[in-house]
Amino acid sequence: MSISEIENEIIEAFELFGDDWEAKYEHLIDLGKSVPIIDEKFKTDDRLIKGCQSRVWLRTEMVNDKIIYTADSDAIITKGIVALMVSVLSNHTADEIINAELNFINTIGLKEHLSPTRANGLVNMIKQMKLDALAFKNSINNVGNN
Repeated sequence: MSISEIENEIIEAFELFGDDWEAKYEHLIDLGKSVPIIDEKFKTDDRLIKGCQSRVWLRTEMVNDKIIYTADSDAIITKGIVALMVSVLSNHTADEIINAELNFINTIGLKEHLSPTRANGLVNMIKQMKLDALAFKNSINNVGNN
């Protein structure tokens, strides 16, 4: 399934709740329960996403040319947000991730319903996921050029 198809599914799911942001937050919390959890041994300071109000760990690995993310957070809403991002970006190529526009965030109104610090954390999460994808892409290109 493409990134845009996953985004459309998320938009449809959030539309079911109408303008009820309490229900949407509950949905985010439920999503957080399904995030592929990062192994405890990878919950290290170098995997913390900087600029997040909560502690958010992100692990990125490449498997068969696809990037796989696992994550965790010590806050339930933030865990839901990172679960959302992992579900959209994981299992795609570096190029797909780097080029993803992630319009669903504005479409569902997520950014405008987060506190400024959480919204900043979301931006930093996306930035880190794309930077990790770029790093994998560059490492592949460098191997091919040697």
